[in-house]
Amino acid sequence: MNGFTFSTIGEALKNMAIGAVIEAIRKGQRVLISDTTLGDGEQAPGSSLNPQQKLAIAKQLDKLGVDTIEAGFPGSSELEYEGVELVAKNIKRPTISVLSRCMKSDIDAAVQSLEKAKNWGLALFIGTSPKLRQFSLDNKSQDEIIETLTDAIKYAKKYTDSIAFGAEDATRTEPEFLYRVYEAAIDSGAVVIGVPDTVGWLIPEETASLMEKIKQNVPNIKKALIGVHFHNDLGLAVANTLTAIRHGANIVQCTINGIGERAGNTSLEEFVMALKTREDVYNIKTNVNTKELYATSKLVAEHTGMHVAPNKAVVGDNVFATEAGMHQVALLKERSTYEIIAPEEVGQLDTTLFLGRHSGKHMVLYKLNEAGIKLDDVKDQKKIDLIYQKFKELALTKKKVEDEELINIARAVI
Repeated sequence: MNGFTFSTIGEALKNMAIGAVIEAIRKGQRVLISDTTLGDGEQAPGSSLNPQQKLAIAKQLDKLGVDTIEAGFPGSSELEYEGVELVAKNIKRPTISVLSRCMKSDIDAAVQSLEKAKNWGLALFIGTSPKLRQFSLDNKSQDEIIETLTDAIKYAKKYTDSIAFGAEDATRTEPEFLYRVYEAAIDSGAVVIGVPDTVGWLIPEETASLMEKIKQNVPNIKKALIGVHFHNDLGLAVANTLTAIRHGANIVQCTINGIGERAGNTSLEEFVMALKTREDVYNIKTNVNTKELYATSKLVAEHTGMHVAPNKAVVGDNVFATEAGMHQVALLKERSTYEIIAPEEVGQLDTTLFLGRHSGKHMVLYKLNEAGIKLDDVKDQKKIDLIYQKFKELALTKKKVEDEELINIARAVI
C-alpha cells in the first residue's frame, strides 16, 4: 500500500469496504504518518508561523514523504486560515488535513480553506474526559457530547468522506463512555478514530491495554482506521507511539523535533528511526525519506525559533560527534561500534571527531595525518609526546580545540 494516504480512504469507501482497506495496510506492514508540525506543533509558545513559513515547511514535509500534513486550525483566526489556504493551494502529493471543532462554523471555514487542495480531509474533535466536559465544555453531559459529535460528522460528510474524529483527552475519559463515543463517530461516518493522549498521561503498559480494549469494545471498529496522538509530558510519547502500533494503530500523528504544547508531541524523527533501526522488532515501514530528516529539523527550528538540544536524538548536532578517546579509536576502525545509525541515513554529513580534553593521542595523530602532518610513531616519539602535552594543556582551558589550533601546536614543535 505504498503511497496510501488519508484522503484515499474516502475514495476507497466507494469501491470496497473499509475493513479491506485496513487489511491492505496491515498486509503491507505499513503505518501512515500524519505530521502536525503546522497544527499542534505551532501551538508551542513562541513558535507561531506566518503563511509563507507554513508553506516553506509544508514543501519540506512533502519532500520528506509524510502521508498527511495537518496544516492548522483555520477556524481559529484569519491568519491561520490564510496559512492553511496557501498550503492547500501549493502542496499536491500528501493529503492536507485541518483541525475543526464539532461546530458548523469551524467545518465551513475548514472546507473553504481547503477549496484548492488536491487531496484533503477534516479532523474533527471534541473533549470527552470529565475534566474537559466540566471546565472546557460548560458541564456538557455525556449524551450531549455524543449528540454534538454525531451532528458535526454528519454535517461534514456533506463535503467529504475523509473524516477523522478525535476524542480530546481520550486517555482520561471513562472507558465505557469512550467506547460509546467511538462507536457513534464511526456510525456517523468517521473513517478514522483518533486516540489522543492530550496531556501525556499514559505509560506504555496502559497504552497497550487501551488499544486492545478499544478493539474489543467498540463493535464497529473494523470499519475505521485507528490514529494515535501522544504528548510528551512524561517523556514517553515515542515509547507510547511505538507501543500503540504494535497493538493496532494504523496512523501516527507526530511533529518535527517533537515540538508542541508544553513538553511537545511524538518526535517524528525519533519514531521513524526507531522503526527503521529496529526493524528486527517492529517490521513496519513508513513512506518517510529519512535522508531528509536533518534538513527538515533545521528548517523547522529556523522558522519556529525552537532550536533542538545538541544531544537531541537523531537530529542533534552531537548525535554523530564524539570526544572520548576510547570511542574515537573504535569509531576510526569500525563506526558501528558506537553508532547504531549512520549519519547519512538521516542527512547528516559525517561523524564528527571532536578534539577536547577527553581525546587521546591516537585522535591527535589522526587529525594531524588528515592535515598532511605525518609523524612516525617510533622516530618522532618525543615530538609526538610534546605535541600531545601542549594539546592537553590547551584543552584544559577550553571546551573544544579547533583543528587549526592543533596544527599550529604541531608546526611549532616540529
